[in-house]
Amino acid sequence: MAKRRPNGGGTIAKRKDGRYQGAAYVTDTDGNRVRKYVYGATWDEANEKLGKLQEQERNGIPVPSRAWTVGEWLAYWLEHIVKPEREHNTYVKYESKIRLYLLPHLAKKPLTKLTPAQVRTLMAALKREEVGAATRFEVLRVLRNALNRAIREEILTRNVALLVDMPKVSKDKGKAWSAREAVAFLRASRAHRLYAACVLVLVLGLRRSEVLGLRWQDIDFEARHFTPVKQVQRVKGVGLVLKDLKTESSQAVLPLPEFCARALEERRELQELEQKIAGEHWSQEPGHDLIFSSERGGMIDPVGFSRTFDRLVKRAGVRRITVRLARHTCGTLLAFLKVHPKVAQAILRHSQISMTMDVYTHVVGDDERDAVALLAELLEDPLIG
Repeated sequence: MAKRRPNGGGTIAKRKDGRYQGAAYVTDTDGNRVRKYVYGATWDEANEKLGKLQEQERNGIPVPSRAWTVGEWLAYWLEHIVKPEREHNTYVKYESKIRLYLLPHLAKKPLTKLTPAQVRTLMAALKREEVGAATRFEVLRVLRNALNRAIREEILTRNVALLVDMPKVSKDKGKAWSAREAVAFLRASRAHRLYAACVLVLVLGLRRSEVLGLRWQDIDFEARHFTPVKQVQRVKGVGLVLKDLKTESSQAVLPLPEFCARALEERRELQELEQKIAGEHWSQEPGHDLIFSSERGGMIDPVGFSRTFDRLVKRAGVRRITVRLARHTCGTLLAFLKVHPKVAQAILRHSQISMTMDVYTHVVGDDERDAVALLAELLEDPLIG
């Protein structure tokens, strides 16, 4: 007995060539109701594809209405797939790469006739225009992602961008601080209201958005661990928002060394004082309970935090590096703080203890020996300011 689909579920029929053809009415990108076909080697395969097509229709995603140009597909992909499904910052990054680099070169090319040679010509043109290797790498990655989705939508049968080699990007992004430089920076920033945030960046290797998204409820002082759950991001047209971290691995329970716990306890005392001073002007939203808030309780802009970090670096007189690079000093500082290797392994998120021990056994040098005395003084230093 032939399998049947429910009313309104489309139809599936066997073709003369032995394959199965599914059909259903859906909305295209021009707003018209059209009959769309899918194919499968078996009835079940065609049924599965037909179900996905109708789910897309229920979610309000239209099907392509014509033969696409590369520019039309990229615009459609951005608006109907990337924007509703990905993080806002991801959408902004993709949009800029498409607008600045892909559209000027490929916008009018027929999507189904795009060739590897045309993509190589694009990459060569960007190189002649002195576009950096890292940017060219991202441009090609965005194009690959967009064409992969076109294959899933059964518009393309292959991704020609995968046949083009990725630009080689230098991994030399600068040298992180030595222990002496990191401790000198912490000593100089000791009196600043965001000193504890600097400690968490340097000792625990947290990203700036993760640090600024930490809440008091995420910290367990008795058990000496914490769980980062939120991050602060700026969304265009909205402002600063508190969002969930992207992955479960980012929300892992992490140990809290004594040095960091002390800095956070001092931060809590300072925040209580700031709240008293602000009085009725304290504006922290219910449920946020942020550790690193502004003087009046609001969220701190990650870009603003980077600027503050830069000023503190200049004041400390140490070699200038970014917040992102500063995170990579954490292994060295954990060793000098005498944090147990197993605890350090969890903080550094190393899969094997041998990786952690490799860090621990390569931190001693003349500058690092001098840092021991500086760190001892910092540990005994009472709260300033």
